[in-house]
Amino acid sequence: MQIKRNVLLNPGPSTTTDTVKMAQVVPDICPREKEFQSIMGPMREDLVKIVHGQDDYTSVLFCGSGTICIDVALNSLLDKDKMALVINNGSYSQRAVDVCRAYGLPLIELKQPIDTKPDLSPIEKALKDNEGSVGYVYVTYHETGTGLLNPVKEIGALAHKYGAFLITDTTSAFAMIPINVYEENIDFCMASAQKGIQGMTGLSFVIGKKDIIERSKDFPVRSYYCNLFMQYDFFNRTGEMHFTPPVQAIYAAKQALVEYWNEGEDNKWKRHQRVMNAIHEGEDKLGFKEYLSRDAQSGLVSAVLYPDDPNWNFDKIHDYCYERGFTIYPGKIEQQGTFRLCALGAIDENDIKDFWKVFEEALDKNGVQVPAEYSEG
Repeated sequence: MQIKRNVLLNPGPSTTTDTVKMAQVVPDICPREKEFQSIMGPMREDLVKIVHGQDDYTSVLFCGSGTICIDVALNSLLDKDKMALVINNGSYSQRAVDVCRAYGLPLIELKQPIDTKPDLSPIEKALKDNEGSVGYVYVTYHETGTGLLNPVKEIGALAHKYGAFLITDTTSAFAMIPINVYEENIDFCMASAQKGIQGMTGLSFVIGKKDIIERSKDFPVRSYYCNLFMQYDFFNRTGEMHFTPPVQAIYAAKQALVEYWNEGEDNKWKRHQRVMNAIHEGEDKLGFKEYLSRDAQSGLVSAVLYPDDPNWNFDKIHDYCYERGFTIYPGKIEQQGTFRLCALGAIDENDIKDFWKVFEEALDKNGVQVPAEYSEG
């Protein structure tokens, strides 16, 4: 079966292999059959192994995009009389703030600049001033809106020092940047299948410490569908998801995990780095500037500033590239025109070299000057 291959440079869903796509084509099956249940137990173990967790960690699967896991973790893991401390330095940490407010959770919102790594001093001060009252600290591992990599290890150490635990959204880092939950002081992390493992949309998962999940059975229940202990307990008793699972997405994830282990953690990260190096080389050649300095970047997302050129039109550039099999994506930085080029998915540096040829054609067709023009200041 011939399937057109598109190179997706957006921050997920990402380009997949044909073998992952075809893994979804299976006979119809009731997801309550033991044959289907037998897939999920090993999958849960594999997801924990990716972040080097052992028997004290588990993973819990949910049907939905990555945001469902932000919802699940934040509403399920806050005990009564405790507060959430959310470090807000980007559009995805803002989403965590919005979830807390939607549930009416007691919240300390610690705003930090979005263009530099956060200052640890105000984080420690907030924890010290509220010692004993903060249940968890929440930080986005990799802020996909800008490409900022947060100092999760150091933030986790502060959380533990003051009696809280750490939750981090690793959706756009999991199975790409090597993560070790012990070395990085991570108690809970999360991701979705359409990003790092290069599967399909519809399956997401929370990975975390069993003892905290089991303690959370006595925490306030704020959601019926999005409750971590309820899903964990149902898995342990039955081997099934509590509610209807995304069947085809799970078959695709099974194949994606086979391919993840075949490539290997180190080789996969090296490939993503090759892709980002090729992205940077093309930006430099064409004179495009980035929002973040490269020493603050994750190595997976480049937020590119719109040039100050009257002929620049993102939609026209996007459409030209899209028609030729390359997808670029608008930014998420308020009052700042950017687009993002991402090193996610089943792509390599040759794909990026081909992309830059098409992108340069698009600039030429639309009369955009090369090297790109930027006004001072």
